[in-house]
Amino acid sequence: MCSIIGCFHNEHAFSQVQKGLALMRQRGRDGCGYYDGNIQLAPSPEQLPPSKEKNILGHGLHAIVNVVAQPLQEKNAVLVANCEIYNWKELAKEYTIKAKNDSDLLVKLIHQLGIVQTLPLLRGVYAFAYLDGDTLYLARDIIGVKPLWYHIAGKKLSFASEKKALGGTSQELNPRQILKYSIKTGKTSFLKRNFFSTKKTLKGDVLLTLQKTLQEAVCLEAPDTKFGLLFSGGLDSLLLAKMLKDRGYIFTCYTAASNEQSPDLLSAKDCAKQLGFPLRYTILDQQQTVEHLKNIVPLIEDSNVIKVGVALPLFAAAELAKQDGNRVIFAGSGADELFGGYHRYKAIDLKKLNEDCYSDLLKIYEKNCYRDDVITMNNTLELRVPFLDKEVVALALRIAPEWKIKDGQEKYILRQLAQKLGIPKTLAERKKKAAQYGSGFDAVLEKLAKKEKKSKSKYLEQFYTPKNLRLAALVSGGKDSLYAAYIMAQQNYELSCLVRMESSNPSSYMFHTPNIHLVELQAQAMDVPLLTQKTSGEKEKELKDLEAVLKKAQKKYHIEGVVSGALYSQYQRERIEKVAEKLGLKVFAPLWHKDQEQELRELLSLGFSFVLSSVAAEGLNKSWLGRVLTLQDVDKLVALQKKVGLNVAGEGGEYESFVLDCPLFHQKIKILSSEITVESENCAFLHVTKAKLE
Repeated sequence: MCSIIGCFHNEHAFSQVQKGLALMRQRGRDGCGYYDGNIQLAPSPEQLPPSKEKNILGHGLHAIVNVVAQPLQEKNAVLVANCEIYNWKELAKEYTIKAKNDSDLLVKLIHQLGIVQTLPLLRGVYAFAYLDGDTLYLARDIIGVKPLWYHIAGKKLSFASEKKALGGTSQELNPRQILKYSIKTGKTSFLKRNFFSTKKTLKGDVLLTLQKTLQEAVCLEAPDTKFGLLFSGGLDSLLLAKMLKDRGYIFTCYTAASNEQSPDLLSAKDCAKQLGFPLRYTILDQQQTVEHLKNIVPLIEDSNVIKVGVALPLFAAAELAKQDGNRVIFAGSGADELFGGYHRYKAIDLKKLNEDCYSDLLKIYEKNCYRDDVITMNNTLELRVPFLDKEVVALALRIAPEWKIKDGQEKYILRQLAQKLGIPKTLAERKKKAAQYGSGFDAVLEKLAKKEKKSKSKYLEQFYTPKNLRLAALVSGGKDSLYAAYIMAQQNYELSCLVRMESSNPSSYMFHTPNIHLVELQAQAMDVPLLTQKTSGEKEKELKDLEAVLKKAQKKYHIEGVVSGALYSQYQRERIEKVAEKLGLKVFAPLWHKDQEQELRELLSLGFSFVLSSVAAEGLNKSWLGRVLTLQDVDKLVALQKKVGLNVAGEGGEYESFVLDCPLFHQKIKILSSEITVESENCAFLHVTKAKLE
């Protein structure tokens, strides 16, 4: 793949483009170029001739299919692209276009059909900038496999493949949006793109249909030269390896671990031996792991523990593949999200499984794709991910949930497919740990952090000090919203502001209302700005009010995402995601499907102090109100769960809470006076009339 960059209305455009291309040099070593009204090409960024123009498009080339230098020009249109379009030859034939490679096809096809009509035709991954006269378009593949970041300051616009090439308050382009920018006016707008659907369930021979679609994606993405496969011995990479071997492709499996006995390495060796896959592996000791962290954490620009834990084996395996002269590497990314591979999926109503898969797919570009792309490209490897092929995705989201989780077995249909392809049942049904655990690197991070008497998050901050992203926390005053905010803060995300929704409807489907006025004290205790939005609480219409306040947060605090305390409410989560998607914001719900008893015990162990502000369930009464919850109370709630089916964390509306103190607070809240309203034996409300910080 390649690097792309551009600067507009910027007196230092050339300098920024040149420096950005140099920073992203590993993404493309086959040449570079820029367009400032004319196309200039050079072997390296340092050799580019200088320009005084204020509007420049730049490109660094990593050639896989023919060496075609960029930028590319088609009449008055110019393109810089980081793309791998697997059906480009078919499109060239269908639209009678003479093209040298996929990028050449792309600029000509957009010129012929327009950007909106072109994108749905593309099968592959891409990020590009298309300049048509005075209008610039930025777009990326619908899932977000290929990265694209941008920064707006007044009339100025800059963009790049990697965040580090821009610095400052840049943000990632939402894959479901096309950015449209007018050079004349400096005005920016966004065009919405349609995503996939989960509505029509697939009929007929589901297993055969999946087999054909996945095999087609694998064959489309396999290059003509030797290549690598990131291999853990787990089901996803195992399926890809078997399909590639059965088709006669020449490839090598690559694995990395922290020790010889790590589960992933043992599994990889076993699979390679039984099925005849060529395998290369590397082991990093503790000191080597530290040296890798110095490179990896700044590279992915994120100190999130899970992301770093996964990045370690990925980077080490990619290094090995690079040493062998590979330019392409495959990975099984996306299979867990599409086929119900996470343990938490088992905790939900099976009928709603595809909605959860859909939600996770919306977030995968932030969660996995950027990390995986920059790590592989830093090793001059183009990453290919057949499970995230758009035809595979469209199919997977229509597969009935009972094909994904059956008798407690996750990814059931993939296990059936593996056996159909001739993979032994013992391998197809083998349980696998997440990459950070299976490789053993999470345990290494734990040891390294303990040596310095820190949490893993705090330990990793030394390698990348900037905050990961700027977030707005949706806060109701209750335990869930503040616990979610705390988790994100612990993972080195910046809580730029709190957002409070004041609903005049006490029965709002979306927003908590008891003692919402006290959130102001919580914001003061946290020393975090608070934005408040009043709403009538009318169903669905209240989302307009949420959208309005998040727009304010974007403008005033430059937020990039939203964190919510949703536990099990599909209604709330889906609507928050809908609003965030519209605004191009990322959504974080760190408590989603968390065990309710576990949540309460964690809260108390972390020092959260909270009272119940309302009760509405059998077994609860006014005596529960206004007193700080204890571990003994949790035991009572667990007993009530067994007796009457009560939700331990109040997720069914059995109770509401208010936080008086937590690790985010610099001061505690003290209730000075309150009133209790009793509606029935099991339904009562605590109204705090006066409180203060102390």
